[in-house]
Amino acid sequence: MKIVIQRVKEASVSIEGEIAGAIKQGLLLLVGIDPCDQAEDITYAVRKISHMRLFSDADGKMNLSIQDIGGSILSISQFTLFADTKKGNRPAFTGAAKPDIASQYYDRFNEQLAQLVPVECGVFGADMHVSLINDGPVTIILDTQNR
Repeated sequence: MKIVIQRVKEASVSIEGEIAGAIKQGLLLLVGIDPCDQAEDITYAVRKISHMRLFSDADGKMNLSIQDIGGSILSISQFTLFADTKKGNRPAFTGAAKPDIASQYYDRFNEQLAQLVPVECGVFGADMHVSLINDGPVTIILDTQNR
């Protein structure tokens, strides 16, 4: 899995002009599924994201996790994280998992994460518009293949 993690003041996703999910303070996740991903990758990503200290404490140090601050997560499927840009000018996306498998892994990831933190989601495969107010900005890239 490749996951772009952005600390946000607020974020929302809309589909055809309708809000599908929205959060206040928390994390916006752009989630890409690798064809090599296994159940352990989901478990690892959920543990890392839910415990990662990305929020400031009273001293201004990034010492608090999403759970510590009572924040929420907006999770968006993002196969384009696996773009291959080596040849030509049109990216190839053959490095991403096939949609039927990716959809299952994305759903399982969100279900496991929702056991720890409130999670809002986009719709897998939909044409989505994401709005956010970055906080910091703080942006982290998590790749479960590089543990």
